[in-house]
Amino acid sequence: MPRWFHRACGLFALLTILSLWPAVAAPTTAPTTPVQVQSLAPISSGSAPQANFDPLTATNAYLATIKGEARRNSDAYFEGGYWLQLIDTIYAVAVLALLLWSGVSARIRDFARSRTRSQFWQVPICAVLFLLAYTVLSLPLAIYEDFLREHAYGLSNMTFPQWLGDFAKNLAIQLLLGAIVLTGVYAAVRGARRSWWIWGWLITMLFFVIVVALAPVFIAPVFNDYHPLKEGPVKTEILSLARSNGIPVNNVYEFNASRQSKRISANVSGALGTTRISMTDNLLKRASPREIYAVLGHEMGHYVLSHNAIGLTWIGLVFLVGFAFVDWGYRRLAAIFGQIWDVSDIQDPAGLPIAVGLFTFFMFVATPVTNTITRTLEAQADIFGLNTARQPDGFATVTLKLGEYRKLDPAPLEEFVFYDHPSGRSRIWMAMRWKAEHLNGADIKAGPKSPQ
Repeated sequence: MPRWFHRACGLFALLTILSLWPAVAAPTTAPTTPVQVQSLAPISSGSAPQANFDPLTATNAYLATIKGEARRNSDAYFEGGYWLQLIDTIYAVAVLALLLWSGVSARIRDFARSRTRSQFWQVPICAVLFLLAYTVLSLPLAIYEDFLREHAYGLSNMTFPQWLGDFAKNLAIQLLLGAIVLTGVYAAVRGARRSWWIWGWLITMLFFVIVVALAPVFIAPVFNDYHPLKEGPVKTEILSLARSNGIPVNNVYEFNASRQSKRISANVSGALGTTRISMTDNLLKRASPREIYAVLGHEMGHYVLSHNAIGLTWIGLVFLVGFAFVDWGYRRLAAIFGQIWDVSDIQDPAGLPIAVGLFTFFMFVATPVTNTITRTLEAQADIFGLNTARQPDGFATVTLKLGEYRKLDPAPLEEFVFYDHPSGRSRIWMAMRWKAEHLNGADIKAGPKSPQ
């Protein structure tokens, strides 16, 4: 499926259950003073507050630790992603246009009609064949982006057969879920006619909520092995943080993400009794306990702050506009090219490439909006994590590890348009500003000293 589909699944992974509805506050932008610090004193522990602690100096000092080839690779990888968003959209639209102009889409519909007279069952047949055709035509770009490029930047641990195996699993899941949701949307099209886009949108939103609830138990284990984290002080502290914040879990799970890459990650996912805390083996191997607590505090923030409901509301509204755009654009394109493509009105499953192409274009244009929504929620979770785990320096150093594949110090406009998380500078500045207000806390006194 197009990249917007994968991004949408990622966005809705934040939406674990529907509960509170706090307001969305815009994150504070970090100062953009150029990094001038070239060397750092070792981070050490002390028993007294740092004298004359300056958050901006500490932020610049932390950022200065990533330099040379490491900084250039990080910047190049992330900036290359800007162009890939455009390339993905152009490539997707080109593939969809090929399916229309070549008559493949119409032949898929005719084949489905030859199999059954039921319009209901014709749709899943068309959906599966369409997704297969689209995947085959998009495979070269997928191999470059997800395998070759990841290896070129040292981010992937997979052999090509391993990558292809995960790709096949992902395709099988997409075929199943895609057939289900498209069957529901086309049922809404036939039943509601001109107002189909409202009902189709509601069905899609319900679909995402169900998938989010099922993913931790039924989907995630398809790609990785999950097992309870071994007993110890790290697990004890994580569960204590969870209990103190009302998160209904009694275990912490580790999964072998190192089979795919060296990226560090964790999540609090699930809904309706499937909520669980999961962390990658990479996080355990590559991060200190302070960094682990900082990451888990952030992830717990998504749950406690009800980012599920907020994200579902705001991204859902973007999707609603997208569905309306598809309705508007489809009728106009079908009126002009319908006879050439052998496509009739919106009820015709042969027109699926039109709908997907229009939605792909819309999601590309809406990228700054969706990025701002998720970036705002991530900034709120950052603040929650700092207040919960109280590990500002652990948060800063783990942010630098995330900088292996995220440009650390972008221009403000660059961050606004392309970042779905706050930049490294914004996050470290937030942590150091928090620390400046808590220097007299006993745990902060006993913790590491930030570079100055």
